[in-house]
Amino acid sequence: MEYLVRFAQVHESFRRSEIEALAIVSNVDLEIVEYDEESPFCIIKVPDEKAARALVSRSVLVKSLYELWGKGQNYQELHEDVRRRTESKWPDYRTCSFKFDFDSYAGKRTSKEKIPLIQSFGYMAFEGPIIMADPDETFIIFELYDHRVASSRDKTSRTPSPQPEPTKLYFGRWLASGSRDVMDKYDLKKRSYISTTSMDAELSLVSANITLAAPGKVFYDPFVGTGSFCVAAAHFGAFTFGSDIDARSFKGQKEEGKPIGLVRNMLQYGLEANYLDAFTSDLTNTPFRNMPIFDGIICDPPYGIREGLKVLGTREGKNVGPVYVDGVPTYTLEGYIPPKKPYSFEAMLNDILEFAAQTLVPNGRISFWMPTANDEDIELAIPSNRHLELVSVCVQQFNKWSRRLLTYRRCLEGEGSAIEPRAKIVPAGTTADELNSFRKRYFQRFTPKANSCSTP
Repeated sequence: MEYLVRFAQVHESFRRSEIEALAIVSNVDLEIVEYDEESPFCIIKVPDEKAARALVSRSVLVKSLYELWGKGQNYQELHEDVRRRTESKWPDYRTCSFKFDFDSYAGKRTSKEKIPLIQSFGYMAFEGPIIMADPDETFIIFELYDHRVASSRDKTSRTPSPQPEPTKLYFGRWLASGSRDVMDKYDLKKRSYISTTSMDAELSLVSANITLAAPGKVFYDPFVGTGSFCVAAAHFGAFTFGSDIDARSFKGQKEEGKPIGLVRNMLQYGLEANYLDAFTSDLTNTPFRNMPIFDGIICDPPYGIREGLKVLGTREGKNVGPVYVDGVPTYTLEGYIPPKKPYSFEAMLNDILEFAAQTLVPNGRISFWMPTANDEDIELAIPSNRHLELVSVCVQQFNKWSRRLLTYRRCLEGEGSAIEPRAKIVPAGTTADELNSFRKRYFQRFTPKANSCSTP
C-alpha cells in the first residue's frame, strides 16, 4: 500500500537516510516511490498500516504519516484518483466523526477559498458528525506550490498578482505522527551539562537513528565531550559509553556530592540504566582489542580549526622514557597528564575508519561528522576503508562552509567495499597548519586580508 510521509522541511539531505535506516530498525520492507528534497511530501510503499506506523514512530524528521487516498496535478485528476483508489473504503468511514484540513507548502489559500474545495469531496457521502477537535478520522488536502514562483512574486506592487496554482495535490487519511516532540525534551537550553561543542538535540537524534540505535545494542562515542550522542542513542534504548582524550570535557567542574557532568545529563533524562561509563582515552592509541564489540559508533571528531589536533605521544626527537618523581613513575601518580603531540586531521579520519572496521560487528554502523566547504578548493575527500561500505552522505550547510554526516556499514566477512580505499596518510609536519590542510586552506580562504593602507 502507498502512504504519504509529511516531512519537516529542514535538514533535507538527512530525511531519506533516516527513513531508510528506520526501515531496517523496524524490519519494514520499504520502497520509496516519490521523493524530492525540495518537497516535504514523500510517497512510500510498505506492506500495511501497522508497518507504516512502526516506520515513522521514532522519526525526528517526519511530522506525520497518512494513508494515501489520491494524488494529481490538478483537482480533477485528484478526484479521479481518489475514486479509483478508495471508493470501496468509503462505507467504512460513513458514520465516523471526521474533519477536513489543508496543508499547503510554498503557498496558501484563504478560508473562503478552502470551503468549496473541501465540499468538492462530498461524493464520499460521509454522514458522521464534523468535529474539529479529536475526531475519529482526519482527512487532509495537500497542496504543493512551486516555491520559485512564490518567492519571485513582487510583494511591493500595489496591483495584486494572480495566485499561483499548486503543481501537485495529494489527499490522505491521518495515521500517525513522528517524534519531533522529543527535540523539546532534549533541548540543549534545558540540559544540565553542555559546552560550546555540544551537538544540538535534533541532529544528535537523527544521527542515532541513521546509525540504527535500538534496545540491546552497544554504542560508543570516542570523542564523547558532553555526551550528546550518548544521550540520543540511550533515548532509543541502546547502551552507551564514550571516551575523550581530555577527561575534563565529560567530567566538567567537580562539585561536591554531585556526579560528573555527563552522568548528570543521563540522570536528568532517566537514562542512567543505559549509560555504561566514560573514560579517558585517545582513539589513535585505543586500549580496545581488535575484535567486534560495538553495534554502532557515533562521533563528531574535532576539526582542528580553532586549535590544532593532538593525540597522545611526544614529538620526534624528544625523550620518550618515563619521568620519575621520588623514584615513582609520574604516569602512576594521581592527576598525571600524559604528553600530547600535534596530529593530522586526514590521518585521524583514516584512524576512525580503521578503528570501526576492527571493532564493529557485521552490519554495524559508524556515523561521524567531517567538515567540508562550499568551494572545491578546500574540499576534503570522503575517506574510505575496504571493510566499510559508505551508506549515506548528509550535508548540513552553513555560510561559507558545511559539514557532512558520513555513515558506513561494516561489511560481512568475505564482503568488501566497492570503493578503493585511499592510501594511508602519514602525518608530515609539526604545526597545526602543516598537519591539517583543511584548517590551512580554510583560514587562507576565509580570513580577510589585512588592510594594506598605512596609518599616518
